[in-house]
Amino acid sequence: MERKDFETWLDNISVTFLSLTDLQKNETLDHLISLSGAVQLRHLSNNLETLLKRDFLKLLPLELSFYLLKWLDPQTLLTCCLVSKQWNKVISACTEVWQTACKNLGWQIDDSVQDALHWKKVYLKAILRMKQLEDHEAFETSSLIGHSARVYALYYKDGLLCTVFSVDYNDELDILVSGSADFTVKVWALSAGTCLNTLTGHTEWVTKVVLQKCKVKSLLHSPGDYILLSADKYEIKIWPIGREINCKCLKTLSVSEDRSICLQPRLHFDGKYIVCSSALGLYQWDFASYDILRVIKIPEIANLALLGFGDIFALLFDNRYLYIMDLRTESLISRWPLPEYRKSKRGSSFLAGEASWLNGLDGHNDTGLVFATSMPDHSIHLVLWKEHG
Repeated sequence: MERKDFETWLDNISVTFLSLTDLQKNETLDHLISLSGAVQLRHLSNNLETLLKRDFLKLLPLELSFYLLKWLDPQTLLTCCLVSKQWNKVISACTEVWQTACKNLGWQIDDSVQDALHWKKVYLKAILRMKQLEDHEAFETSSLIGHSARVYALYYKDGLLCTVFSVDYNDELDILVSGSADFTVKVWALSAGTCLNTLTGHTEWVTKVVLQKCKVKSLLHSPGDYILLSADKYEIKIWPIGREINCKCLKTLSVSEDRSICLQPRLHFDGKYIVCSSALGLYQWDFASYDILRVIKIPEIANLALLGFGDIFALLFDNRYLYIMDLRTESLISRWPLPEYRKSKRGSSFLAGEASWLNGLDGHNDTGLVFATSMPDHSIHLVLWKEHG
């Protein structure tokens, strides 16, 4: 058919086709398709792909694509990465999406790292670790054997575990502080092995001492000052670090004036907040004002004691399990079974290991010691992070 005749025929059939009903149009197309060969069918397939499908991630400017991706949850984004190489490239390049996903899992974020592929890999590592925690499979156990008598206290620093009732030590000051059953706190010059000061004022056994640098401006301290805290059954005392004899306590904290609520020997201080556990839950004080910020109650499980407290997670334990609490929701997200360890009213034989992960996991700080306790056979039971696997 000549071109001119073909165009006339095409105009006529177009007018006729437009006058048909939808059903008649469909029957016409079905008939034409049945008459078509491979070349026509391939042509039809290629044009339908363009007419019916729009790849918005490919067509939109990258900034708009990133904006749309922010509304999807990470699991959906991972599924979308499988659609095509182009989708995977665009989604993997959205730094903010993967950083936000990591933050929502309680992961620590270094905003200076802007490599999107890095953050996607971090997220994949994060969900694996969080799944291990939820499935109670994040830890493993080990034992240290060698003591021939009961271990009363444990002390951990920089990968080394020492087995001294309650002690704390500072390298910069060359000072070791200790709590005692005679109601005193002693300050020692460790290198000389001499006692610098004996602090009095407690009316119960001093079950916990903490030596830490202040990070906030308080009523009595400035950032950078060293702080000594000591705890007994009812009170937490704050002391000056100095060599004057018979120095006075600067501040005393308690949770009940009539001593109706007992504090457990689980005291935590990170320079900003003081946290201590009791039979009613965890008490958190603001060190700048010494006010109680909140009481985290755990009614389902009795006798939970504090091991570590951070910005994101808290580490707790009872007679049977080691627990991890998400402090954002105040819910227990993981637990690990403990053996029949030696019971201690003073609590000095229980110890947390590495603590930086409590401020948020980052893919590097979930290694090493989590928890240690002394056993009836004089061995030391260790709970350690498993490798990611």
